[in-house]
Amino acid sequence: MLTVNTQEILERAQAWRESGLGVALATVVRTWGSSPRPVGSHLVVDDQGNFVGSVSGGCIEGAVIQEARAAIADGRPRLLDFGVSDEKAWEFGLACGGRIQVYVERLDETDHLNSLLTAQVARVPAATLTRLTDGSHCLLLPEKTDGRLDLNPEQIEEAQTRILADRSGPLQCDEGIFLRAYAPAPRMLVIGAVHIAQALAPMATLAGFNVTIIDPRTAFATAERFPEVTLCTDWPDEALERCQPDFTSAVITLSHDAKLDDPALFCALQSEAFYVGALGSKRSHAQRLERLSALGCTAEQLARIHGPVGLDLGGRLPAEIAVSILAQVLQLRYRDDR
Repeated sequence: MLTVNTQEILERAQAWRESGLGVALATVVRTWGSSPRPVGSHLVVDDQGNFVGSVSGGCIEGAVIQEARAAIADGRPRLLDFGVSDEKAWEFGLACGGRIQVYVERLDETDHLNSLLTAQVARVPAATLTRLTDGSHCLLLPEKTDGRLDLNPEQIEEAQTRILADRSGPLQCDEGIFLRAYAPAPRMLVIGAVHIAQALAPMATLAGFNVTIIDPRTAFATAERFPEVTLCTDWPDEALERCQPDFTSAVITLSHDAKLDDPALFCALQSEAFYVGALGSKRSHAQRLERLSALGCTAEQLARIHGPVGLDLGGRLPAEIAVSILAQVLQLRYRDDR
């Protein structure tokens, strides 16, 4: 079974609650040593014991679900601590010894669930901040703070920075407050419905990206060739103008046709896209840079293009090139976490 994303977990929680079920949310708030799930990972549980999501490799889920049902019953939040020795590590789903802290809370009318889902759909960065000692919390949006947790200017400044970086965890200025960042789901905008794109699209989808294939050639951009992927047959520059690539977006040109790739790259370089890549040899990339420079791109903008696209893994087949592209995109996406 594939791991569900954050929006799907929140949607399931909302659906359960609207159907009259009690619902609790478990969140990984700290990890030490090895952990199969990062800080911020969610597990949502209803009062019947049904659950979606994950907070570990699977073996502490049973204990977390039991505590979640208890939290639904009595309304008290719980901060659970699972310490695992090297000898017991595999039993608890860890590659080696480690420790996980999981915060469990009942969801009620003050949990900001609807606002979070609205922000996710609108691609607006948001965060919840929770004081783990008493469960007081607030919702932080770019121009709004709502909740029972009063924040000082230093806390708000750090939180706003962490939201844009999509970095959940305790605040550095106040470790008693846990911030769960809800950045928009990452997007991958691929120009060219070619063989490499056919391999890249499902890989990127598994990695959590919302993938859009852009190609005005309707014989290429078909649902048969790209099942379960958003297709756009507009000209690439028009499509990108409408999509407005943001800090969560990767733009990749694969058509190897200057009429399609160059306008797309020009638009991408004017945007906040965290990754811009272009298929082609070193020679063709040099020619591409000359054309884009003539269109008005600066040297600083041109330096943002990863061309030839992807990490040099030595592969030559479409699927191998797709792996190298996705690897480079992920490397850039998480560069500030290393």
